[in-house]
Amino acid sequence: MTILITGVGGFVGPHVVRALRARGDAVWGAGLEPAPPAVLAGDAAVERWVQWDVAVGHEPAQSLLETGTGVSAVIHLAGQASAARSFDDPVGTFAANAGGTQHLLEAARHARFKGPVLVVSSSEVYGHVPPGVPIDELAPLAPVSPYGASKAAAEALALAYANGYGLRVVIARPFSHTGPGQSPAFAIASWARQIAGFEAAHARGEQGPFRLAVGNLDPVRDYSDVRDVAQAYLALIDRGEPGTAYNVASGRGVRLADVVAMLAGMARVPVDVIADPARRRPADLTYLVGNAARLAALGVSPKVRLEVTLSDLLEDARHAAGVPVPGGS
Repeated sequence: MTILITGVGGFVGPHVVRALRARGDAVWGAGLEPAPPAVLAGDAAVERWVQWDVAVGHEPAQSLLETGTGVSAVIHLAGQASAARSFDDPVGTFAANAGGTQHLLEAARHARFKGPVLVVSSSEVYGHVPPGVPIDELAPLAPVSPYGASKAAAEALALAYANGYGLRVVIARPFSHTGPGQSPAFAIASWARQIAGFEAAHARGEQGPFRLAVGNLDPVRDYSDVRDVAQAYLALIDRGEPGTAYNVASGRGVRLADVVAMLAGMARVPVDVIADPARRRPADLTYLVGNAARLAALGVSPKVRLEVTLSDLLEDARHAAGVPVPGGS
């Protein structure tokens, strides 16, 4: 099959490309850049590229989806991915996420596209939920951030195009995920990047103290490995039911305080954890854990343990920071 991925140059995109290519699929990519970014190289390379700002219009994608081009399915990753950033730019976030999704759906409609379209939403659409019980897809949508609202709107559009135009739209609601390649704009990747910076400084002779700046550590989150998320997306374009939403989650909650303690325990230098009020969101969710029974019914379950995810993330941050390999010359 040939799969078109929008926003493929972001965090999840290269992992999805690797998973698709590993099973023999061809991958086309679309993004803001005039050429594929550096992360789309080697086993994450795409065979065709189109520059497309999803917030502007649908025309660049329409020609890719028309009969005879060979595209079998679409994975829509493009958009503004940060709930924290959405408070600073709610208008731009809505344009990219809700407007961008509608432009993709319009491209598929005008092209009379018959393949599955996976619209990647977010667990942030649920908003505040009762603690202690993993939430399923039947829960009401009540977002508390502009980001969550933009994703809820994107879902509503996706279902309208599925019901009104017959598009084979499937919705993914990924819960928190992390791993190699994640931007330090996100909490866990920020902690890993800070720790790697401390280690690099120590290798240059600095003695510290090394203070790890963190935000609110009380929330409980459901963290998956990005490589497990990529596999879930493949299953959803293969076997997902059109017009249906699927939680992409591990089903296990972990306090952010425990995550930062795990990372600090992997550090090669002593680390002091220091609260930074500037890193707190205007509105935060205290508990967000997903019930992924629908996804499990498709034969998908998490494979990568959180400890392995964090270790791989930290090693990736060390590589970016130029931390010397222990025992190396």
